[in-house]
Amino acid sequence: MGGVKLARRKVADLGKDALRGLADSLKAQIKSGVVVLASASDGKVQIVVAVTSDLTARIKAGQIVKEIAPIVGGGGGGRADFAEAGGKRPDKIDDMLTASAQVIAKMLSAK
Repeated sequence: MGGVKLARRKVADLGKDALRGLADSLKAQIKSGVVVLASASDGKVQIVVAVTSDLTARIKAGQIVKEIAPIVGGGGGGRADFAEAGGKRPDKIDDMLTASAQVIAKMLSAK
């Protein structure tokens, strides 16, 4: 998307620490890009967004989370390179992952 790699995944039943670890691993694999992960467990949603350091001037993980977390009935925040959120609507994870691409495309077109 606009020359930026995007890894978006819904993963089964991972806790916060495992989700963070997976985000770091994917970020290292893609070398330059954005990782958006979501996991649902016990009716709750965990979201992790990671942006590689070469892109944080244009793409902010914290801003992505603020725009997509409400889709799953939640909120969150973070830094330019890493952000987390929670939510209460696991049924909306796919919609949220789709929206993440639109949010990133909007950020890329703004610069």
